[in-house]
Amino acid sequence: MNPVHILARREDVAPVALIAGDPGRVKKVATLLSEARIVNENRGFLTFTGYYNGSRVTVATHGIGGPSLAIVVEELYMLGVKTFVRLGTAGSLVEHLKVGDVIVATGASYLHGGTIGQYVGNSASISTSPEPILTSKIMKKLSDRGVQFAQGSVFSSDAFYAEDSSFVSRWASLGNIGVEMECATLFALGNMRGLKTAGILVVSDELTGEKRWIDRSTLENRVDQVARAILEVLAEEE
Repeated sequence: MNPVHILARREDVAPVALIAGDPGRVKKVATLLSEARIVNENRGFLTFTGYYNGSRVTVATHGIGGPSLAIVVEELYMLGVKTFVRLGTAGSLVEHLKVGDVIVATGASYLHGGTIGQYVGNSASISTSPEPILTSKIMKKLSDRGVQFAQGSVFSSDAFYAEDSSFVSRWASLGNIGVEMECATLFALGNMRGLKTAGILVVSDELTGEKRWIDRSTLENRVDQVARAILEVLAEEE
């Protein structure tokens, strides 16, 4: 089967990819690559391939939410990508995580139905955990670079504006430290397709206490630090 949204050829992509929801973030990460070239612009799924530390790496936009991410991961997988690391943002569900902090997702909670339900049936559950060795390598690179991080499960929501007054306490009480929109789908697809996956998230907003949002400069600086660590690992994987 050929991709219908990512209009690239197999030779256009690397076997490893850093993926992000925001095409603007993808553009900035692509500047860290040498010889980067655009291999897809169709449907807004901006995708670059270039070199990092001498190894080919693809950087791709997955859009917002599980359905969009599933399209991009499935189509890049058709083209030969076997390793995916999501570099995203998350809201903090616990008071000790502040804007600019980094979360390494060790699992992702989700509601029945939605994208995962389309794959496995609405009443079924499937493991949504990242590949542990890849995740451990990224944690080591972050530590080597002096980037502190928290480890824990996140809740992958399908609706950005659907939170009510009990949202934070409900999902935090179930062991989640952050909320975002794509990790559960990524990890589920990884387990179903035999892919290596990981999810690294920068806290962009605090849903407890003062309920602050991150400023653009702080977010861009933190994303740059985390992206370099991820790209180092991907270059070694390739």
